[in-house]
Amino acid sequence: MSTVAEVKKFRLFPFITSLFITLAIGFVASLFTRPQIAGWYSTLNKPSFNPPAWLFAPVWTALYIMIAIAAYLVWQRRDGSVSYKTAATIYAVQLLLNFSWSIVFFGLHGILPAVFVILLMWAAIILNIRWFAKFSKIAAWLLVPYLLWVSFASLLNLSIYLLNQ
Repeated sequence: MSTVAEVKKFRLFPFITSLFITLAIGFVASLFTRPQIAGWYSTLNKPSFNPPAWLFAPVWTALYIMIAIAAYLVWQRRDGSVSYKTAATIYAVQLLLNFSWSIVFFGLHGILPAVFVILLMWAAIILNIRWFAKFSKIAAWLLVPYLLWVSFASLLNLSIYLLNQ
């Protein structure tokens, strides 16, 4: 468990590296997303609770920053244990699923396959929170907005599928 007394010295390079990794994943995923917004995505039937397109970029940017901070906090407490390796692996898996969703939904126009990807991502985020909490409660809490947004995005993805079959 983390306490104020356990806070480690801030290290800029690892922090920037964590930010770079998460923001790069978001940026590369956006290369599949952005071109489809005005085209294919605009032709889909969407539920009434679909947010405006401009909202996604700032929300995801904020979430990626929180994800990066969480990863950095856990990295600070790395100890080479099985628990740390498990937490790091789950973190990598959820990032891979996050990246994959944009490719499946926007790049491949796979609305139903994207539902399965996002549900796997949702489960991976829950596991990620659980395992990060073993190293830092703050890191775990930083992932909660991500879980909430992906929960909403899952409902949105499923609704889009149902409205367009």
